Amino acid sequence: MGGGASPKNRLPEVVGSPGLLEGELVKSLSEVRKPYKPFPLLTNRHVETIFAAFFRSLPNIKYRRECLRMADGGTVALDWPLLDIDNPVGATLILLPGLTGGSDDTYVRHLLRRACKHGWNVVVFNSRGCADSPVTTPQFYSASFTEDLRQVVKHVGTSFPTSRLYAAGWSLGANILVRYLGQEGEHCPLSGAVSLCNPFDLVAADKDFHKGFNNLYDKALARGLRKNIKKHAALFTNIGGEYNIPKATAAKSVRDFDDGLTRVSFGYSSVDDYYYDASSAHSIKDVKIPLLCIQAENDPIAPARGIPRADIEVNQNCLLVVTLFGGHLGWVAGNEAPFGCPWTDPLVMQYLEALENLQSNQPTFQRAAKQDGDVETVSVEIR
Repeated sequence: MGGGASPKNRLPEVVGSPGLLEGELVKSLSEVRKPYKPFPLLTNRHVETIFAAFFRSLPNIKYRRECLRMADGGTVALDWPLLDIDNPVGATLILLPGLTGGSDDTYVRHLLRRACKHGWNVVVFNSRGCADSPVTTPQFYSASFTEDLRQVVKHVGTSFPTSRLYAAGWSLGANILVRYLGQEGEHCPLSGAVSLCNPFDLVAADKDFHKGFNNLYDKALARGLRKNIKKHAALFTNIGGEYNIPKATAAKSVRDFDDGLTRVSFGYSSVDDYYYDASSAHSIKDVKIPLLCIQAENDPIAPARGIPRADIEVNQNCLLVVTLFGGHLGWVAGNEAPFGCPWTDPLVMQYLEALENLQSNQPTFQRAAKQDGDVETVSVEIR
């Protein structure tokens, strides 16, 4: 799909194996058969990215926060929306925000609210230190680290033992999610997943981060990371080893932060080794459950050249949708533009509901094996 229409009136590009493209699932996705029409004056990738970040509406949602203590002593926070769910469908969706993001971000809340309105149970997985989740060990999270997600999936599956589980992630959250899917392979307890704005190739993304206007994004993300580590500085006192905490606390770029802290925490000899190994492009070939990847061709943070198109095209489980415009976490288009939900939200729900409907006649599904001592709930509060 796609074609030679005007750039501002072009169908999204849809990439997948021939069997998948001709199958019932893709045929049910009417959203990809409509032209992607960016909102007027918001076709520049930086303008769209910044507009969405500062002017997208923020749905008013209260949460029940459940903090989980991991086996290594670290803590993550699960935020469960306190919203009435009409006509529950018996499916559960786990949301993974981007770098330094969490349940208070606009793009997270919009999809969360839509899924709840469609009868889904939804929970936001806030990584260590994100959205004011507690930090209880001198280790945050990384693009390569999937163990917290693995334990969260187990915990949520135990909470909803008769529900099929799905997940959607944005940006760094998408990278972590796709890595997890590849690692789990045929034993993955999720019934489907969606990846949005995934950088895929972190080496390429890092190179682009230091070019021109992208420096602003780099500095903004580094500022959020610095704030987080300074807030928990006592945990890093006299930590020793290869850690360079002064470099991390003074980082002017994400790369500096990763070199001073992240790559050491997760056992990498250099930041470049970390970026290469953590790139989820390597994982696509091992994905064994349905996966929808949505990317924008003009994304300034997740460069299009990093999309593993060839691996997606030969994996019958993977579907790729690429819009010409969209920026990063932008997609200011669709019926609710410019201040409402991203263009992607209706497509995400259409895909997930199609999967749930196709699998509803299959009474058995993969569940995560939970072992005693995996995680424990240490606190519950309303926020």
